[in-house]
Amino acid sequence: MKFDYQGRTKEGEIRAGRVEASSKEAVVAILQKNGLYVTFLEESSSPFYAKGMNFLQRISSKDLVIFSRQLAIMFKSEIPLVESLRTLGSQVKKTELKDKILEISEEVEGGASFSLALARFPEIFSPFFIAMVKTGEVSGKLSETLNYLAGHLEREYYLNSKTKSAMIYPAMIVLVAFVVLLIMNSFVIPQMSQVLLSAEGEVPSSTMLLLNASAFLRKWGWVPILFLAIMGFLAYRYYLTEKGRKIFDKYILKIPVIGPFVKLSCLTRFAENLSTLISGGLPISQALTVVADIVGNVAYKEIILKTREKVGAGESISSVLVQYPDLFEPIFIQMILVGEKTGTVERTLMDLVVFYQKEIDTATVNIMALLEPTLIIFLGVVVGGMILAILMPMYQMMTI
Repeated sequence: MKFDYQGRTKEGEIRAGRVEASSKEAVVAILQKNGLYVTFLEESSSPFYAKGMNFLQRISSKDLVIFSRQLAIMFKSEIPLVESLRTLGSQVKKTELKDKILEISEEVEGGASFSLALARFPEIFSPFFIAMVKTGEVSGKLSETLNYLAGHLEREYYLNSKTKSAMIYPAMIVLVAFVVLLIMNSFVIPQMSQVLLSAEGEVPSSTMLLLNASAFLRKWGWVPILFLAIMGFLAYRYYLTEKGRKIFDKYILKIPVIGPFVKLSCLTRFAENLSTLISGGLPISQALTVVADIVGNVAYKEIILKTREKVGAGESISSVLVQYPDLFEPIFIQMILVGEKTGTVERTLMDLVVFYQKEIDTATVNIMALLEPTLIIFLGVVVGGMILAILMPMYQMMTI
C-alpha cells in the first residue's frame, strides 16, 4: 500500500511525500528511523478505474514461481533475507503480492522466523511451501532449500499448465458449437419455419421436431438453463463436502482415457513433492503428512496417510504401496524399493518424476488426437442434422 505523509525534521523543516509499506505503523517506523516526526499520514487513494480491476491483482501460481526463484537466487548470492524481500517487494507489480512481501519482510526484521511470517498468509503459501522453509531454517540450509523449492514449483507449474492447455481445444469446440446452435435457433430456424409451415404439402417429422424444439427453446429456454444451473450448483456444493469429494475422486479414476491421465498426474505430484521434502531434510513421516494434503485426490490421500502410519511403525514405503496395485504401478513401487535399498529414495523419486512427465506429455497428445476428430464429428452431426432437416422439405417443395 502507498501512504501520503507530512512531517517535520529535528530542525523544524516540513517534509511531505509518498512511501510504500504494508501498514501505517510500518510507515511511522520507517519515517522515524529517518529522523522525521509524522504530523499527517493517510493511505493514498487509488483511481476509480483501478478499484474495479482487483481481479487482475489475484496472485497466480506463476507469480509464486517467479518470487521463489528470484528469492533463491538472491539468498544464494548471500544477500540478507530482509533486504532480498524488500527488493523483491519493490519490483512486484501486483499490489496484493507487494503488500504481503513487504509485510513478511517487516515480520522477519522484527525477529520472527521466515516460516512463521509466511504462515500468516495460508491463502498464498501452501503447507508444503511453509514446511520446506521451516526445514531449511532448522537444518541451516535455507539457501539450498529455497533452490529445491523453486525448482519444485517450476515443475508443478509446468504440470498444471500442461493439463490446462489440454482442455483449451475441446472447450473452444464446445463453445463454437453452442454459438452456432444459438444463432441458428434465434435467426435461421424462425425465418425458415414461416416458409415451411405456410407452404403446401406435408412437413417431414424430423423437420417438425426441429421446429417445435426451436419454438420451445425460444419461449421456455430459460427453464432448462435454470434447471441445469441449479443442478450444477448443487453438484458443486456436494463436491465441496468430504463425502462428495471422496466419491468424485474415486470414480474419476475409473473413467476411460481421463482416469489414466489423472493417475499419472497424482503419481507425478506424489513423487515430486516427496522427493523435494526429503531432499530438504524433512523426516519421511512428516513429509508424507504434507504430501497427503497436496496430492490432489482423496483416494491417494487415504493411502498416503496409511503409509505414514505404517512407516512410523517400521515398515517401508514400497511394502505398503504394493498393496494398492490399482493406483500404484509396479514400476513405481520397484523404483521406490530400489531407492530404499540404496538409501537414495529422493533421487529415485525424481527419476520417476522425469519418466512420468514424459508419460503425461504422451497422454496429452493421445487425448488430443482422440478428442479432435470426436468433437469435430459431433459438431458436424449436430449442425449438419439441423441444416438437413431444413433443406429436405425445401428441396421437395422446389421439386414439386
